Amino acid sequence: MGEFEVHRVRFFGLVPAGVRCLAYQPRGGRLALGRTDGAVEVYNFAANYFQEKVIPGHEARSVEALCWVTGDRLFGAGLGGEIAEYDLSRLCVACSVDGGGGPIWSMAANSSGTQLAIGCEDGSVKLFQVVPGGIQFERNLDRRKGRILCLSWHPSDTHIAAGSIDIFRVLDVSSGQTVQRVMVNYHVHKVKRECIVWSIAFLSSGTIVTSDSFGRVQFWDWERGTLLESHTVSTSSVLSLAVSEKEDSIVVGTSTGATYQFQLLPVKMGSLEKRWVRTKPFQHHTHDVRAVAHSSTALISGGLDAQLVIRPLMEKMQKKGYEAALRKFTFPHRRLVSCARKARLLLFQFSQHLELWRLGSTNETGKDGEVLPLCRMPEHLLQLKSKGPEHIYCSCVSPCGSWVAYSTASRFHLYRVQYENDSVSVKKVPKVPKLLLPAYQLQFSTDSDNLFVASARGSVHILQLLEPGSCKHLHTYRPPSECPEAVYLLAVSSDGHWLAAVSGDWAIHIYNLKCFKHHCTVPTYDCAVTALAIHPITNNLVIAYSDQQLFEFSIPEKQYTAWSRTVQNQGLHKVWLERDSPITHITFNPKNPSHILLHDTYMFCVLDKSLPLPDNSALLMNQSTLKQLPETARQRQLHAFKICKKFQPLLFADLLDENCLVMVERPIMDFKTQLPLPIQQKKFGT
Repeated sequence: MGEFEVHRVRFFGLVPAGVRCLAYQPRGGRLALGRTDGAVEVYNFAANYFQEKVIPGHEARSVEALCWVTGDRLFGAGLGGEIAEYDLSRLCVACSVDGGGGPIWSMAANSSGTQLAIGCEDGSVKLFQVVPGGIQFERNLDRRKGRILCLSWHPSDTHIAAGSIDIFRVLDVSSGQTVQRVMVNYHVHKVKRECIVWSIAFLSSGTIVTSDSFGRVQFWDWERGTLLESHTVSTSSVLSLAVSEKEDSIVVGTSTGATYQFQLLPVKMGSLEKRWVRTKPFQHHTHDVRAVAHSSTALISGGLDAQLVIRPLMEKMQKKGYEAALRKFTFPHRRLVSCARKARLLLFQFSQHLELWRLGSTNETGKDGEVLPLCRMPEHLLQLKSKGPEHIYCSCVSPCGSWVAYSTASRFHLYRVQYENDSVSVKKVPKVPKLLLPAYQLQFSTDSDNLFVASARGSVHILQLLEPGSCKHLHTYRPPSECPEAVYLLAVSSDGHWLAAVSGDWAIHIYNLKCFKHHCTVPTYDCAVTALAIHPITNNLVIAYSDQQLFEFSIPEKQYTAWSRTVQNQGLHKVWLERDSPITHITFNPKNPSHILLHDTYMFCVLDKSLPLPDNSALLMNQSTLKQLPETARQRQLHAFKICKKFQPLLFADLLDENCLVMVERPIMDFKTQLPLPIQQKKFGT
């Protein structure tokens, strides 16, 4: 693996926003997730649960509810009182309509996806028709006092159940009138505090399921208004609830971080009579579980601890193995850190500001694993605050450290940074060309002379950077065939000859930077690209996909390399393919051209192409074992993958020079200490 001096960075103060709502799309196998900062993410279950879309948040836009409707369209609503449709190609809000009832607490689509119902602060339930290009107000249903916190359509689309404080109502969609009103605490004597109905579900059998602030999951006969069953699952609130498509399973989330599954089971073997039974408790979260969803094979939960947890149901899995593994996602599947190698600087991206840091240094040397004392501490040089309510899409610092760029939904900013002794000055570049906004990815050339801006419809703009601090638009690259998707990944060759761009349709286009032409398209592969980079010597493009496959494509020869064909013929190790965290960065060591350096959230790997690939009988992560073996035995067990799991969670890793690495970690407990205190549960024996 070789020895490196490692800069272990733990001062990136990222605090991921909590999960506020979830919407699962069974037909497309996609999950939409809304966060407390207004950001919306889309996970593709078919592409190994890859986070394929991210729409950054907005200070004035909260997301209380998300809904998929017909045509794979996604709508969101929040306390700003507007219903927004998201453009999943351009990753922005396509259009928005005022709900007309104040803050919107809940939203639900009918079974056909042609109507949206919203629950408002003023106690009204409003219907909107889904039309091409947006939605259209249809009518108001019966309005009563009290905000509507949750909604659910009957599968036949004839009735809507609406939960509020102390009560829930059933409304007839055709007449708009309330046909049933149920007090959830009518059977409890001397109740001194109000009961909040946090979540509701309307089953095809006519049963209504509610979860409330008293920690109960209750089942009601809506026509008679009577309580059928009541289960107390928590001493605090049950905040969320979701039902499976077959209506034989329910998942609920509580404010203690616990999730529970209920199953509809026969009272005894062979009996036709069935009852709801609490079968499985899970404790995967530390804070409120504000959102749950239920796929055909898994329970899905999202908490204010920022974690998305996907828990497969073993009885629904055809085979026990990789598909049945528990998955947890906390950090984004994209880079929030960029590095100025020559200047030894790191740029950290937050939602509304950037931080520029200079790495520390040491004059000491030591043995493997030894911590060296610093002669100069890391230094916080600069903070750039983004004006306005929009959150930052992307950012980058040039290799020389003299340029910093970032983009929001409506603005692109470029700064010239100058260093004089111990002082740092920054100047905004005026009259930046008005490009098609927003920019989705930024990448400087190795010589810091050009800036590549990923844009909508598969296009990439080139800005030429000029001294002492200006720029001009040089060229725009577009794919040979029309592409509706935005470019989300870029890679530039060290010699300034080639540019690779990946768009949302997973196509990889390669452009010749010398003659400003499209060079070729990499053969299509039916999976999302998570990272790519161009080798500085061979100009081979190394590509990592969300299914953990690795490909190497020769740009000059327009074909896969011999090594890549060997990998596909022989196959990668089973343990490698079963990782659930995508590769987010690839780089190379010029000192060893056969080495490929890559990392995900939980491992750093040096892939040595000169060594044989391991078969499934070999131990993949064998570095500690190899150190204990004599030289002859060590040679027999050597293989291409050198994996280190010391640095976790790993948000960024790069090579500063041939002997020096930088690793940026964000320990989970470091940011959890900055979250509000969770509800404490008394544990036995304490």
